[in-house]
Amino acid sequence: MPPSNQPGPPYELIINLHMHTTYSDGTGSHRSIAEAAMRVGLDAVIVTDHNVLVQGLEGYYKSGKSRVLLLVGEEVHNQARVPQKTHLLVFGAGREMAGYAEDPQVLIDNVRRAGGISFIAHPHETAAPSIGEDAITWEDWQAQGYTGLELWNGLSEIKTLIPTKLHAIFYAYLPHLIPHGPPAATLAKWDDLLVEGRRVYTVGGSDAHELKLHAGPLKRTVFPYAHHFLTINTHLLVPQPLSGELATDRKLVLDALAQGNAFTGYDLPASTRGFRFSAHGKDETVIMGGEIDSGGGVTLLIRLPQPGECRLIRDGQEIKLWKRQQDCAHVITQPGAYRVEAYIGYYGRRRGWIFSNPIFVT
Repeated sequence: MPPSNQPGPPYELIINLHMHTTYSDGTGSHRSIAEAAMRVGLDAVIVTDHNVLVQGLEGYYKSGKSRVLLLVGEEVHNQARVPQKTHLLVFGAGREMAGYAEDPQVLIDNVRRAGGISFIAHPHETAAPSIGEDAITWEDWQAQGYTGLELWNGLSEIKTLIPTKLHAIFYAYLPHLIPHGPPAATLAKWDDLLVEGRRVYTVGGSDAHELKLHAGPLKRTVFPYAHHFLTINTHLLVPQPLSGELATDRKLVLDALAQGNAFTGYDLPASTRGFRFSAHGKDETVIMGGEIDSGGGVTLLIRLPQPGECRLIRDGQEIKLWKRQQDCAHVITQPGAYRVEAYIGYYGRRRGWIFSNPIFVT
């Protein structure tokens, strides 16, 4: 249940998005993904194979008393582009979009015309020559009209940590040591877009493939789906619980993503369920993704699931810092895009924990 000092409900859904099956470069099936999601207690997953919209597999998957909603999107990119750049996550378009991949703006425009939403995948990456991986960054920043950015990509982060194959093997066996936080360049770019007045939202993506590692005599399945589903998730705030009806619940999930009613949570060190960020004015209250007038002053309320480090950011600048605190409040009068970052200690390191979508104060 939401805390008493926050607007309610809304209901919270934990989803994992951006993953691949045998229809592209993953090793699992839609069924195996659903089963892994049910084992860890996710509410929904969104599968995004490369340049193929797999039809007929959306719906509720069940096992005993557990169920999970599986939706199908697409990761679209121009396969003829060398080196590979500019990948776009597409949700809710309802039809194949890969035919528009050559021109990112045309692609984004056609996604919107089809009623879909789009998020730039892994906008900033580093190359990992030790495993033959290039940096698949987004290069077409002149494009407009996308819904948002994939702020934190679980698989991309490993590229920053493996200068040698020995490092790759180390993290393959100890994947819980990988996540530290979103790329600084992506956070900075997001803030730049917000300062420009762009209503750009963010999600956290796993980029799960369930890879098969072969290194001499060593054979291991690394970064299995279930591991990803315990780490970087997108938490949605929705007006009603899932009903069990596909069309209704698909709309509930996609609307929350489109409206920015969401935050990215790293759930392995400590569950981020229950995080709330809201703005309270004279006559209205809004949650993440919402807009509120600054007239008469606005009180921002933040609740962390447990005490931690909490940063309040306006237009890219930290304006308030709380340490070892769970409930935070701050009165503001200045317009701007306000968002929250929270950090937590885990295995001796300060780790990114929660990254909210903005509240827009006008």
